[in-house]
Parts: sequence; structure tokens; C-alpha cells
Amino acid sequence: MQSKSSRRQFVSGLAGVAAGAVLPAVAAPTGTPGIQYGYAAMTWGKEEKQAIEDISAVGFRGVQFRLEAVAEFQPAQLKEILQQHKLKFVALSSGQVSIDPATQSEQIAKHVANAKYVRDAGGLYLQILDELKPYPRKSTADDCKQLGKLLTELGKRTADVGVPLGYHNHMNTIGEGPEHVDIILETADPKYVKLELDTAHSVAGGGDPAKAIEKYHDRLLFLHLKDVVDSPMAAKSQYPFTWVELGRGKVDLPAVFAALAKVKYRGWGVVELDRVPNDTGTPKQSAMISRNYLEKKIGVSF
Repeated sequence: MQSKSSRRQFVSGLAGVAAGAVLPAVAAPTGTPGIQYGYAAMTWGKEEKQAIEDISAVGFRGVQFRLEAVAEFQPAQLKEILQQHKLKFVALSSGQVSIDPATQSEQIAKHVANAKYVRDAGGLYLQILDELKPYPRKSTADDCKQLGKLLTELGKRTADVGVPLGYHNHMNTIGEGPEHVDIILETADPKYVKLELDTAHSVAGGGDPAKAIEKYHDRLLFLHLKDVVDSPMAAKSQYPFTWVELGRGKVDLPAVFAALAKVKYRGWGVVELDRVPNDTGTPKQSAMISRNYLEKKIGVSF
């Protein structure tokens, strides 16, 4: 149950927003019933065990892994470690898929093997994105349709092993812009291909994640709760953005949560941060910053 103190902090935060900006059409909800919160291990790089310890200590209840976990842990071993830390294996980032017909059989086999790993380790979902290419990504409607058909074939195969497939909208991919995500999802079979919506990649790609939530509420598999600013993290950054902790960027997160409340979303929200955006912080400290934002500004009870 949310404390009186948390409620007062949340109401105070809304008052500050109202004084300085136009509120979204639907006010952000107090608390987020039905949403469970996880955190992506990628901020820790290859330190998967440390990620598990820190994510659990900060108070998140789920975790998403990249392929490093597949190499480091046997499924039963990972399942046991997560049970010890009271964490749910929400999803595995299975990597990229190419629309090149010559490689599709090999790619499908690889991702189906990853889906079996998720199943055997007690996980829920498989995340997929298409092949990364230089920013800004130039894609055609035909590219989107080819990808949608390929995702359908892959989704059928992962469904056979009991693991739903989520397409991750992402910079540098065919689904960089919202208009391309639309074509991909229109082409893909909704029975087998769901949307894993990333709030920051949506904004960076010119989209509106709150509108996307309303449009695709019946296909939302899970979400990446993420924030972004308009400045490159390094001189050789692949695009002019930096991913930051929740509340420190330009994503309208209150509007996102208002949309989730409006569509009565029930599922996982995984906070993601590629790397710590400064030279002095730690992954655990960044996780605390995002947790504090969710508690004080959104009204989440951990």
C-alpha cells in the first residue's frame, strides 16, 4: 500500500508540473495498479551476477537479460539464482534479425534456441529487433513488409515452445520511425508478433509513446521505460542522443503512465539504461534514481 508520505510527494510533484507546463489530456495516475517493474541488466555490461544482486537490492522484481546470460548460465542455474533473489526473468534480448532471405533459416533457428532457453530458465518473453544500420535509418515500405512476414514466421516458432515474441522499436532499425512500426505490425500476424514498446526510442524516432500505447494496447507484450536527451553521449556516438535515468530526459512519462492507466495495461514495465550517463555514477545508483522517480512522481509502490 502506498504511504501517506508518498501520496503527498506525488501530489506535490503534479502541482509543480501544472505550474510550469500544460498538463496532458489525462492526468498521470496515482500509483500503477497491475504493472510490475523490472530492470534491464545491460547497464552492468557483462557483470550479470552483480546486476542480479543490485537490481534485487534496489527493489525491482524482474530482470531482462542480453545474450551474455545465455553464455554464462545454464537455464536451471539462472532459474535458481533468480529465485534466491526473488526476481522474475521477464525477457531475453535475443539480438537482431535480418530480412536477407539467404540467412533467414539460420536466424530463425538461433532465436528459437534462445526462446527454449527462456522457457527452461523460467522466463516469459523473447525480444527481437531487426538489423542495426547507420543513423538515420532509411527504410522502405517493402522493407517493413518483409520484416513483418519474417517476424510472423519467427513468432510462430517461438510460440511452439511457449514463449511469446515482442518486436522492439529501436533507433538504427527498420522500425526506427513510428510510420514504419505501423507497417511492420500491420503486416505481421498479431497472434504471433507483439510490440515491446520502448518509450525513449519511440521519442527519439519521432513518435509519441503515449499515443502508441493507446493504438497498440492490445498488442503490448511489455514495455521499456526509458528516457533520453538531445545530446550525444560521446564524440563518436552513433546518433545525437543520450539515454538517461527516468525523469532526466524529454520523454513525457506522466503521459505514458496516463495512457497505460487509460488502456488498463496489466504487465511488465522494464526500466532500461544502456550505460551510466556520467563518469562518476554506478549502475546501482542509476537504478535508484529511476526507482525514486517512479515512487515520487508516478506514485509507484515498491
